Amino acid sequence: MFPALETELKQKILPDPYEDFMYHHLQYYGYFKAQRGSLPNSATHQHVWKNNNPRYLLSGSLGKRDDLILDPLQKEKRLYSLMLSSPLLKSRQLLHDEFGKVNLRLREPRGLFAFFSGSGPLQAPRWPVECEVIKENIHHIEWVPPQPEHFYQPTGSEKIPEIVGEEGGTVVYQLDSVPTEDSYFTRSRVGGKRGVIKELAVTLQGPEDNTLLFESRFESGNLQKAVRVDTYTYELTLRTDLYTRKHTQWFYFRVQNTRKDATYRFTIVNLLKPKSLYTVGMKPLFYSQLDAKTHSIGWRREGDEIKYYRNNSDDGQQPLYCLTWTIQFPHDQDTCFFAHFYPYTYTDLQCYLLSVTNNPVQSQFCKLRTLCQSLAGNTVYLLTITNPARTPQEAAAKKAVVLSARVHPGESNGSWIMKGFLDFILSKSPDAQLLRDTFIFKVVPMLNPDGVIVGNYRCSLAGRDLNRHYKTILKESFPCVWHTRNMIKRLLEEREVLLYCDFHGHSRKNNIFLYGCNNNDRKFWLHERVFPLMLSRNAPDKVSKKVQFSFHSCNFKVQKCKEGTGRVVMWRMGILNSYTMESTFGGSTLGNKRDTHFTTEDLKSLGYHVCDTLLDFCDPDRTKFMQCLAELKALLQQEIHKKFKDTDLEGSWSDISLSDIESSTSGSDSSLSDGLPVHLLNIANELNQKKKKMYKKKKRKPLQSRKQRNIQYQKNKLMQESELTEEAPGMAGFASTLQKQPAFLKNSKNTSSSMMKNEKPRLSESQANGRDRGTSLDPSEMTTLMLTKNKERMQREKPGFAVSCSLKRSTNSSQEPAPDMKPNWSRNRYPATKRGHTATVAYPSLHIYTYP
Repeated sequence: MFPALETELKQKILPDPYEDFMYHHLQYYGYFKAQRGSLPNSATHQHVWKNNNPRYLLSGSLGKRDDLILDPLQKEKRLYSLMLSSPLLKSRQLLHDEFGKVNLRLREPRGLFAFFSGSGPLQAPRWPVECEVIKENIHHIEWVPPQPEHFYQPTGSEKIPEIVGEEGGTVVYQLDSVPTEDSYFTRSRVGGKRGVIKELAVTLQGPEDNTLLFESRFESGNLQKAVRVDTYTYELTLRTDLYTRKHTQWFYFRVQNTRKDATYRFTIVNLLKPKSLYTVGMKPLFYSQLDAKTHSIGWRREGDEIKYYRNNSDDGQQPLYCLTWTIQFPHDQDTCFFAHFYPYTYTDLQCYLLSVTNNPVQSQFCKLRTLCQSLAGNTVYLLTITNPARTPQEAAAKKAVVLSARVHPGESNGSWIMKGFLDFILSKSPDAQLLRDTFIFKVVPMLNPDGVIVGNYRCSLAGRDLNRHYKTILKESFPCVWHTRNMIKRLLEEREVLLYCDFHGHSRKNNIFLYGCNNNDRKFWLHERVFPLMLSRNAPDKVSKKVQFSFHSCNFKVQKCKEGTGRVVMWRMGILNSYTMESTFGGSTLGNKRDTHFTTEDLKSLGYHVCDTLLDFCDPDRTKFMQCLAELKALLQQEIHKKFKDTDLEGSWSDISLSDIESSTSGSDSSLSDGLPVHLLNIANELNQKKKKMYKKKKRKPLQSRKQRNIQYQKNKLMQESELTEEAPGMAGFASTLQKQPAFLKNSKNTSSSMMKNEKPRLSESQANGRDRGTSLDPSEMTTLMLTKNKERMQREKPGFAVSCSLKRSTNSSQEPAPDMKPNWSRNRYPATKRGHTATVAYPSLHIYTYP
């Protein structure tokens, strides 16, 4: 069992090499001081020091030669007891229980864990070597405004300032060097650029100088230049995503040397999106350090005279847009921040994960791993959350749920939803315990840490949108999405993944909604829409007074330009419920939260509602599921009649392709992928060539004998005759079906006809029952029958939507209710299960057999 502790049995006349080594080793450290000549041979005598104290037993000295001839079980027990008693041979990898005894298991490899320590510092973020980083730690308190923050109501008299640029103003802040599209990422280091950090802001001439001091060289900051146009007027230029020339939407910067009651105007001059939520009332976010310190007031919506308009002084290459607003600072000599949305940095995530790992209860069912290292060497974390299973069979029966966020670094909305989800699933709530009993949660809380650190809006340090490269073969250039896809692929091989959801932010639409994928299998038709509909039922502001989910804003169309996104790639890998959750940067237009901004508490509450909906989605009682399915069919029928109102659809509405009804998704200015950067094209081409050679079909070997060739020829001939005989009736039916199609369905797929076209020919009833009648089937008929039966079995066993994921299955099968029947959303789910839910047994380690 422990070969390193065993001593080989030597002949009496030969010295023991291991004993010689241990003799010198112990003598060197002072544990053994006997003379060499007084030491008998270990093969014939027992060596005992310090009055036979087992602490000083030499590992090879187990007794006389006759005593060493033991059966394997006795030998293992003796070696194991010796190891426990010897301080020299203990291993740090062995697990100890509360009584100090050693368990027969090793710790999990340290390389799978993050480098967290309760007493040590956090892992410092790594920056590209071109970036200067200030040494100050930026920290903001969490705060929820006591009153709703309403949208700005335009008056129509908002001023549109003329852009004057450097020629008409004074540059008061400017980054020296910014990596653009002409360069690419080479290396990184902690702290970024070496050398002394330069002072980029202007030097004040005295206490009366009221020039604002700008700064953005901290995590997630991205201000490139500030020009002072007038005493209280400034033009701001945002830094584009590193190694690109575009994606300016996110902003986050600091100002100092403020003056109270003066009206300042800020104008961002190089935004790229023609449409923005600032046109419908969204306000920038503002933070005052003095307010936070004295009144515990955090981020709040501020701004007046807000206007979003086109910049007429653009360079002609691409149109630019401006955002302008005015504000009055609450204090003199204050340090303030402005942001597009509530920041959530890489350091914020690490602090949160550190608190989880140091929590003795949460760390029992939440295991932290390193999924991979990012391009800059920052850790991409993977959390596995589930209650310890009592048996391996129980662990293997659990289905998986995969959640991720921040593939787009400027969409910090996703991190706040993720935080709300983690807060709930790691809590002591009975619902959280039930979810951990039922599922294994795989969570990647920050997919693009490099982009978050440097303040990118959309891209990684490869200069590309990671959410268009989930199919990539370039592991080293896109490690975060490559390893995520690979982790999910391995997960699918060992268990069913019930749901995949990636948390995003949306810059053009208000409210919160999902993007999904249409399921073409009629057996699971409309099933992918049940979870979003349930979520809309579980998150109404009338009940919870929190965020409201908009089902009517959901879209399930799979566009060609979105083939590389996470939701489409995971859907094609076999996850039927695959979604992108879009949360607005603005607020709600529904219910009693209408025309108000979302807060971090609103977004965190949505994370709770995701958990709440999972319980309804997998309730053994199928009533809610069937009600949602009936409601979805009624809604779809209304949409079809609305779209084809001049066409008679009697009896044929269910054959219409769902993709023909829905419009395309919107909100992304990078829906079309930019392709690979120039420096990666050759690498990708070489890998594709190797892949083609690897999967190239080998030439068939010639048959070795004439007899083999004759047998193969007869089999092929029988198969061809059988197919020609049985395919004719099916083709005739298929042609007649095509003739009956209505005119407006020329571009949509008829499900029944497509199934008939792709299906293998079936045997006639008499042929199928030939065995019962005493007749035999020829080889071709037998082959066709086997293919048909295998296909039917695969369709029955196909891993599709599973309604019940609970260990306790329902015995009642509910009938489908009428379409006009209203769902009854009872809040008392699993009453028997919750009442009888006992405390989970605390196991020393969790064995899920699933590693990143």
